[in-house]
Amino acid sequence: MADMTRMDRRRQEEQEKEAKKKQTNDKKQQVIPNKTTAEPTMPKGKKNKPKKKRKKKRLIVWILLILIGLTAFGYMKGLMSTKFDKNNKQADVGHFSGEKSGDGSTNILLLGSDSRGEDQGRSDSIMIAHYDNKTKQPKLVSIMRDTFVTIPTDSGPENNKINAAYSYGGPELVRKTIKDNFGIPIQYYAIVNFESFPKIVDTLAPSGLKIDAEKDLEVEGTVIKKGPQKMSGEEALQYARFRKDAESDFGRVRRQQQVMSALLQQGLNPLNAWRFPEAVGKVQGYTQTDIPFGFYPKSGMSYLFSKHKPLEILTVPVEGTWSDGYYDHAGSVLEIDTQANGQAIKNFFNK
Repeated sequence: MADMTRMDRRRQEEQEKEAKKKQTNDKKQQVIPNKTTAEPTMPKGKKNKPKKKRKKKRLIVWILLILIGLTAFGYMKGLMSTKFDKNNKQADVGHFSGEKSGDGSTNILLLGSDSRGEDQGRSDSIMIAHYDNKTKQPKLVSIMRDTFVTIPTDSGPENNKINAAYSYGGPELVRKTIKDNFGIPIQYYAIVNFESFPKIVDTLAPSGLKIDAEKDLEVEGTVIKKGPQKMSGEEALQYARFRKDAESDFGRVRRQQQVMSALLQQGLNPLNAWRFPEAVGKVQGYTQTDIPFGFYPKSGMSYLFSKHKPLEILTVPVEGTWSDGYYDHAGSVLEIDTQANGQAIKNFFNK
């Protein structure tokens, strides 16, 4: 019995050893499943983040596509409305060899053309619009149309009023004349005739252009009273054209600048941003210009969503650099110091 007992004890010990081994193996097996069940929870959490990012990206892409679609639709709507306007007639003004500025800013030649009466074929207003994308500062230079300059015509240099350059060779010759006399490079041009200007004003300021009229005046049946008011496009045009007083062209240039300042302030107000694409389409359709479409959203949005700065204005010739003159072939002119005025423009753009 004692031997059997020892045998039983050995067996019992072996059984206990095997049981312990089993328990150890069971514990190991229990730990492994826990790891396998715990590990997938980590990747799942990690994988959720990329999914959320992808959803956000898709949402942003869809928003951008919708905005681009609405912008294109608005632009085409405005542009096509000008194509169906029978009174919107534009003559071929020839090639324009624009020149970029060395500092990255943009200079645009703005010409107001009157196809009627004594001004037929000549530019009634000559301006240089300047915009610096870095400073977000819009500037405007008005050149008096009676300014006596040297015009580089095909037959040789000719001394005449600067507005004669347009009738001789269109915007390209005006560009060359400004470059030769004042040293200012111009990249783009835009021509607005007097029939289209009121439509552009009404597009950018449909509820009327807020202007404080300097005086009572009447032009071609349009009566304007002195004081603050909202002008229609036609009223703004006649207000800017008036020069039948002692100030003559000096007063008219000042009023043109007043109208341009009001257009910039009201027409490019951020609250009107939703109308901007259609307005651009109409403006481009009613003007003869080589400004590329991409320039409008780039510079327009740059200004719209920046800290707005008021339009800075300069009139050429500047004070103390001119005198009255008269020539049989040109009539009454402003004889100027071209070097002093060229430097004044450069200083104005660079300040």
